[in-house]
Amino acid sequence: QVQLVESGGGLVQPGGSLRLSCAASGRTFSRYTIGWFRQAPGKEREFVGAVRGSGGNTYHYADSVKGRFTIFRDNAKNTVTLQMNRLSPEDTALYYCAAGQPILSRLRTEEGYTYWGQGTQVTVSS
Repeated sequence: QVQLVESGGGLVQPGGSLRLSCAASGRTFSRYTIGWFRQAPGKEREFVGAVRGSGGNTYHYADSVKGRFTIFRDNAKNTVTLQMNRLSPEDTALYYCAAGQPILSRLRTEEGYTYWGQGTQVTVSS
C-alpha cells in the first residue's frame, strides 16, 4: 500500500517556475515507478513524466514538457519532485502523482498506475 500527497501548486506568471512534490508512505517506495499526470478543465488526464523504480531510475517525459520539466527522485526521503520551468498557460492543470509498476508500454498510461494522490492545482496566468 502506498499513499501519495502532492504539494507545491499555486499561481505563477507565464515564464515562471514551480516545484511540485510528491510525498509517499510505505517501505517499498523505491520499487515503484512514480508518474506525474495532469488534467486541464474539459480535457482528459495526460501523462507528464515518470521515473522508474527498483534501481532503474530512468526518466520519461511527454514531448510537451521535455526540456522544461525535470523529475527528481529521493528514495531516502520517499519523495519525487517535479521541477517545472518556463511555464505557459497551457500548463494550467491539476497535477497528480501516481505509483505503480507498469510495463514499458503502459508507463505513459493511467492504467499503469495503482496508487494516486489527490492532486495539486497549477495555474499559469498573468
